[in-house]
Amino acid sequence: MRNWVVGWTSAMQGPYPTGNPTAQPELKFVFPVPEQGATDQSFRLIVRPDLWGKEAKFRLSNTFGTKPVTFAGARLGLQISGAALLADSNRVVTFNGRNSVTVPPGGSVWSDTVVLTFVKDSADPLLTGRKLAISFHVVGNSGPMTWHAKALQTSYLAQPGAPATDDETEAAFPFTTTSWYFLDAVAVTAPVGTKAIVAFGDSITDGTASTINGDDRWPDVFSRRLHAAYGGRFAVVNQGIGGNQVVGPAEYTPAKPVNGGPSALSRLDRDIVGLPGVGAVVWLEGINDFGTAGATVEAVMQGYRDGVAHLRRNMPGVKIYVATLTTALNSTPTHGTTEVEGKRKTLNAWFRSEKIFDGVADFDAATLDAATGALKATFKPGSSIGGPGDGLHPNRAGYAAMGGAIDLGWFKK
Repeated sequence: MRNWVVGWTSAMQGPYPTGNPTAQPELKFVFPVPEQGATDQSFRLIVRPDLWGKEAKFRLSNTFGTKPVTFAGARLGLQISGAALLADSNRVVTFNGRNSVTVPPGGSVWSDTVVLTFVKDSADPLLTGRKLAISFHVVGNSGPMTWHAKALQTSYLAQPGAPATDDETEAAFPFTTTSWYFLDAVAVTAPVGTKAIVAFGDSITDGTASTINGDDRWPDVFSRRLHAAYGGRFAVVNQGIGGNQVVGPAEYTPAKPVNGGPSALSRLDRDIVGLPGVGAVVWLEGINDFGTAGATVEAVMQGYRDGVAHLRRNMPGVKIYVATLTTALNSTPTHGTTEVEGKRKTLNAWFRSEKIFDGVADFDAATLDAATGALKATFKPGSSIGGPGDGLHPNRAGYAAMGGAIDLGWFKK
């Protein structure tokens, strides 16, 4: 019996170009009319699985599309560097036995199982940190593209009108992007008892101000600690969205998108419940509810209550951990006010005392400069695009402190 566990994720947040990408290259030559999306062109998306198996499958999403999208020529290979793949690693991927699939608006589809011939042993330490290249061709015009803006990972694109290709070299993919399109999950077969842990939240989980291609978000740091302690028993996957809120916006549709994507509560089923092998969630969110939307503390508390109840009802036995919000004091005009700081402190106090959670990761304590009430000075300068930072998003060093603040004893059993 196959035991499927999700080993990589990307939270779909809306139709391109709505979102908050980091270090995005110029894409006018790739997608000349953004609202029309892709036109007869290929994608080679680079992802780093947190778990390896001898068999894999992936999910393509048209969640925020307005027309059916046909995908063809899908393949899965092992990246060498850039868009180039390990020779003879690029496996053909089918959908219900066919080489193409059409996904309706609002829909998604899992691929068939593909055998990863280059995975001789899923516990091989030489696979640690290696990256997969998932390639596919959009047939015709896609219309608005479902995407994840802030990948912090370079992927590769063909020009419009280029034929589908199984080329393992980089020649067919001259353009780059720091976002992911259509692809939202990769699952692998794993030993019984292997579990995925979902890091769920906003831009601070998504990794804003971390490094490009460096895998230095707090979930990445947490993952490395977890693997060092427990080997391959767990995978950590990232479902953060830059700008996301717990309870807002009240309405989100392809026709009315906002940069932060749909509310956390509205995406629980797609981004947590619907993934195979999830055993735990670490949830960090709320600062955008206060800073962007001006929500009350009570509304965010109720959002957490509703979200936790939904997860426990639909995922019996799931462990749900919450993380305290890091300070935004004196950062951006929207988030850096004393009013937002007061709400943040009140919510954090509630986290520490509320009994609906299985544990609390104190990210606030790990990053706060008690003398100023702001982030520690060494955690402010940006690591992705440089500069002094915005005082809201920790840099690589700050994320390392956060990833180190999670109690690994929670996962010992």
